Amino acid sequence: MSAPLIWIFVPFVAGIVALFLRSQRLLTLLGSGLALLLALVAFLIPLDQALSIEGVSFKILSSIQVLGRTLTFLPAEGRLLVVIYGLIAMWLFGAEVSRTADRLVPLGFLISSLLIASIAVEPFLYAAAFIEMAALLAIPMLLPPNQTPGPGLMRFLIYQTLAMPFILFSGWLLAGVEASPGDLGLAVQAAAILGLGFAFLLAVFPLSTWMPMLVEETSPYLVGFLFWVLPTTAVIFGMGFLDRYAWLRTSEQLTLGLQWGGLLMVVSGGLWSAFERHLGRQMAYGMMAEIGFSLLALSLPSDKMVEAAFLLIIPRSLATLVWSLSLTQMGRLVDSLKFSAVQGMAHSHPFLAAGVVLAHFSVAGFPLLAAFPIRLALWAGLANRSLGLAFWFLVGVLGLLTGATRTLAVLVKSSHENSWELHDQWDESILIGLGILGLFMLGVFPQISRLFLADLPIMFEHLGR
Repeated sequence: MSAPLIWIFVPFVAGIVALFLRSQRLLTLLGSGLALLLALVAFLIPLDQALSIEGVSFKILSSIQVLGRTLTFLPAEGRLLVVIYGLIAMWLFGAEVSRTADRLVPLGFLISSLLIASIAVEPFLYAAAFIEMAALLAIPMLLPPNQTPGPGLMRFLIYQTLAMPFILFSGWLLAGVEASPGDLGLAVQAAAILGLGFAFLLAVFPLSTWMPMLVEETSPYLVGFLFWVLPTTAVIFGMGFLDRYAWLRTSEQLTLGLQWGGLLMVVSGGLWSAFERHLGRQMAYGMMAEIGFSLLALSLPSDKMVEAAFLLIIPRSLATLVWSLSLTQMGRLVDSLKFSAVQGMAHSHPFLAAGVVLAHFSVAGFPLLAAFPIRLALWAGLANRSLGLAFWFLVGVLGLLTGATRTLAVLVKSSHENSWELHDQWDESILIGLGILGLFMLGVFPQISRLFLADLPIMFEHLGR
């Protein structure tokens, strides 16, 4: 038995089988149960260590050969599998409530297995092909049957597809840089093409226009899952590049590019959120800022970079889940998610309103919520480098807080003298309530995340040292 067989091929086959199931409840239970089981196995059973249970000895091998390519999970990556599949289980558990189980469970498994394969594959450049296949599978997940694709979906596909040739070509150039480390011109060309590839992949401004458009075209819950899983994998993939090439890791120009690219995403996402009047588009701008926070984490010194990047994963996933689930349920009650349509909704659906508002405040880094500790650490890291960088970071955060405050004001404002009444469904109220509780728990006790993420820097040979 090998690790890639368990955590890549098993969920991939499960996704194919789930395509033939139609029961929303059955898909939700089987999907979340399998994801939770995969997380539990990764937590309990170490890789490449012989174990004996009641006289039966077995060992999970860390690698497997497939078509001449190697899929490998290092022993330290077991914790990463716990986090990823644990969070996938949370997303799939809400699939029935959001009425997206028929698309999220099968295609979510297929997409997740391909993205996890992109982390495990050697040579690592083949990761770009896996990410492209995952992007292609996202199209049927996001596009309802018998519906024409909108411009947001088309831009998403085009930008993700353009990322692959740039990353593959940069890998070929980087191999040349390894052979001729003194060729400065070749190194600059490789870095520029690699940066352009990741700009397309991570939707770095101005290549992020598809994000707010996509939220208006399909279910916010499905888009939220994509907003979480794709950038998270791309950031880990990018850290692999930095770990492999010393000249990239130590490049001052790369650090400056990451800093200003991250600040551009944070500031643009924050300012657009502050003036936006559509709740779905506000979530997209919040996710743009989240990508910016990840880029800023990668710009930190090597000994802090990996920990900061991994500490963003759990708060981002939880906030996005609560936000997108609340918006999906709210969208079924009104014609649109514009401010004029949702005004006063907190009076009749307080759980949905609380989910939207608190998730937005969490992404902005409001105190006592999940993202606050890591936002504070990023701000301190930027302030140590330059007060100007810290100022622009603050501008972006204040923009997100302004957008969240405007949303709160609209949701609680009502033109009628009606009393507060609870019309939320019990299942959505429980899920959103648990998510809100998680946001507060991670904000008050941030060391909870460290229990799962403390050993992850060992994944990399040079980063985090």
